[in-house]
Amino acid sequence: MSALADLVCVPPQRAREVWPHVAARLRAAYLRTDLGHTADLERDVLEGDGLLWLATSGDGIDAAAVTLLVRTDRHLVCQITACGGANMDRWLDLLPAIEAWARAEGAAKVRIYGRKGWVRALQNYHVSNVVLERPL
Repeated sequence: MSALADLVCVPPQRAREVWPHVAARLRAAYLRTDLGHTADLERDVLEGDGLLWLATSGDGIDAAAVTLLVRTDRHLVCQITACGGANMDRWLDLLPAIEAWARAEGAAKVRIYGRKGWVRALQNYHVSNVVLERPL
């Protein structure tokens, strides 16, 4: 299936204009996983460290995602730190375009931080690590 939405990478200098239109859905995605602080997500985008990506269609913005390039000891990794939206069937097929961008930037891997349900949706990805947690 091909995407029914278009992928837009928001230029960092325009992120402040767009942020209010996508902040709630990205915060909701971030809060669902509890893998970081929403203030850090916002700072990454607004200070230009992270890139804001939009899936748009005739209905407006269907989804938003944030990527961050991170250098580990071994690789440059493109992390998709948050993704939130509706109508996933319209935009999930846009992921290869983000992967191509990451490859062009020199990234060796794309990592997705998210909920367990993404494992079912992303057949070309595999679980490489797990987070085990015990409430105290």
